[in-house]
Amino acid sequence: MTTPTPSEPERIIEVADPADFHDDEGHTWADEDFDELNGKSGKWQTFHPNSLTTTLPPAPRPERDRATYPQPENIEEFEPRIVDRELTWLDFNQRVLEQAEDPDLPLLERAWFTAIFSSNLDEFYMVRVAGLKRRINAGITPKRPSGLRAGQVLAQVTKRAQELTARQAALFEGDIRPALANEGITIKTWEELTDEDHEQLGRYFRHQIFPVLTPLAVDPSHPFPYISALSLNLAVILSNPYTQKQHFARIKLPQSLPRLILVPGRDDYTFVPLEAVIANHLDHLFPGMDVVEHHLFRVTRNENLEVEEDDAENLLTAMEKELERRRFGALVRLEVEETISDFVLTYLVRELNISNQDVFKLPAPLDLRCLNILHDLDIPDLKYPRYVPVTPLGLTPRESASAPDVFAAIREHDVLVHHPYDAFATSVQEFIAQAAADPKVLAIKQTLYRTSGDSPIINALIEAAESGKQVVAIVEIKARFDEEANITWARKLERAGVHVVYGMVGLKTHCKLALVVRQEDDGLRRYCHVGTGNYHPKTARGYEDLGLLTCDRDVAQDLTTLFNQLSGYAPRARFRRLLVAPRSLRSGLIERIEREIANHKEGKPAWIRIKVNSIIDETVIDALYCASQAGVPVDIVVRGICGLRAGVPGLSTTIRVRSILGRYLEHSRIYAFANGGDEEVWIGSADLMHRNLDRRVEALLSITDPSQKAYLIWLVTHGASDEVSSWHLEADGSWIRHTHSEDGEPLEDIQSTLMANARSRVACQNEG
Repeated sequence: MTTPTPSEPERIIEVADPADFHDDEGHTWADEDFDELNGKSGKWQTFHPNSLTTTLPPAPRPERDRATYPQPENIEEFEPRIVDRELTWLDFNQRVLEQAEDPDLPLLERAWFTAIFSSNLDEFYMVRVAGLKRRINAGITPKRPSGLRAGQVLAQVTKRAQELTARQAALFEGDIRPALANEGITIKTWEELTDEDHEQLGRYFRHQIFPVLTPLAVDPSHPFPYISALSLNLAVILSNPYTQKQHFARIKLPQSLPRLILVPGRDDYTFVPLEAVIANHLDHLFPGMDVVEHHLFRVTRNENLEVEEDDAENLLTAMEKELERRRFGALVRLEVEETISDFVLTYLVRELNISNQDVFKLPAPLDLRCLNILHDLDIPDLKYPRYVPVTPLGLTPRESASAPDVFAAIREHDVLVHHPYDAFATSVQEFIAQAAADPKVLAIKQTLYRTSGDSPIINALIEAAESGKQVVAIVEIKARFDEEANITWARKLERAGVHVVYGMVGLKTHCKLALVVRQEDDGLRRYCHVGTGNYHPKTARGYEDLGLLTCDRDVAQDLTTLFNQLSGYAPRARFRRLLVAPRSLRSGLIERIEREIANHKEGKPAWIRIKVNSIIDETVIDALYCASQAGVPVDIVVRGICGLRAGVPGLSTTIRVRSILGRYLEHSRIYAFANGGDEEVWIGSADLMHRNLDRRVEALLSITDPSQKAYLIWLVTHGASDEVSSWHLEADGSWIRHTHSEDGEPLEDIQSTLMANARSRVACQNEG
């Protein structure tokens, strides 16, 4: 796409030609498009630390031939049968915005959802919109599964994003901001502050802000500066009083300073934006110059990255180099205050080489992620009621200690954990901690996709390695936007003696697995954890996830095999209770969908119930359409992307799709099948997306305990019912929120129900 050249401003700014100072080299396509654009497929290749060589075992057995997968009848009548991925993502973010619009939510939670909407949209532009633009620029514009071409999708995305951001701005200015003020929380402009406030902020500016600012002028010896992604910047027009010439300068707001400054000297919550304080002290930065005008702006860049793994001698080093290049990604969006002058806007558009349709004019303050600062205020009455996670059922404390004996509990029975209702600290974290400290434990193997640098999990693995245990960590350093952090603690693990393996070339290791080998009186026993979420203690308090702790021999053998596959050779591996991507996960699920179709035709119990974050894989969607055409009831609870059309007569009549958003981010994946009356239930890390099924190592685990299966089936069934507050996907593709019954009664908040159930369980245990 050729960027249109804006008209020349009427006023002239003395500026050097910036053409030689830009690095517009892009870095990657979004990873979901990796195979199509690069002509590659995942190779089962492993990198070994401290080695310049790689090993390449034989390619794994391919999945079932796509041509043999089921196709819906009369498929041409229902085209397009797939909703475009980017457009359905915007549907999801609209649901986030609708949470912010809900007057029944606590006020600071509404502000928090407003900030989440902004953060989500940033990442969407950095990755997905950037990928669309690069496709268009490269001339790669075949029809997508939705029937649209990249240019058509981009046009619709731009239109909807503009509409949604305008809606967000109106919500904040007309609803949330006044409501906050009624509670004594105000965000004021400079003009709304008193002289005393100005004096206090002047001192704050001189002592806390001025020393860290670096104004950058643009003149023949100073080219137009590089504008880093997501930074907030003041565009300042200055006039030389002697020559009358006008000049441009840019001031970057320091990220080390709070975006919203609590006005000193007050006993209330009065905030002022950082840019307002800087803007009203520009004379300190440009003494002797006249300030003509100033405006805030912000840019979004292509933040995706790619490492040519086939050619990289060392994946870690290659990733570190690529991270250095990421910050120079091409621009994909320019946000400006709606009060910006035409002159300055035209100048920015020209110098940044961005098209006018990618300019977002918004009311101040820009970047409403700053509302997270308000959410951090200690005002319990304006937030969700505090919930303290409970010790999971089956992990009872030992008589002599406050922590449960995890190994003894697992030997008695499998333990199903459901975070954040069940505490991560007293279950999964305690499992790893006890394994690290137990002298009977010989080895610990674990996959790590995302975690915190100060994580007790990392510290436990280091403790285990330093005590002489064999510790293997399969680290995914390509976890998007966590690459740099993952590299840091991967280095830390290596220094402690942990065997760090960086996975397989062309594949991300996304499965959530831990294996502990323990010497016991009757021989070696292997203890396992298979989960749906990351080993991240902080996000475990806000993400809804599932996991199973077990010492079942079949699961233990499966995990041993899979870890061997990840760190060495195991090309002919077979699994007992796991479905593993990219080898058998898609085909395994579709075989079970086909079995439900056959059972329904034979009059046996048949249904399908799925809970995922995203569903966009056309092959699985077509199989579900076939099930619906055969009369099989299908319930789907999806948080985010949904390319499936629900309730379409003749195509998906029996498919019901719901979406649940709440105080916790719904993150677990459940796949349940009637199986003729002998219900089959799986949990694991995989969503129904191309990247999960084709370009990631994922694992689903079958659940065998009848009570655990019943609980998981209830989670999906009840979540999809009309009794629960949720969004319903309509046949026309719209999402309609249902919060009240037909008689006006509030519908059930399933997350509140699960919290109440957990508390009740603890109360019953204490009474017992």
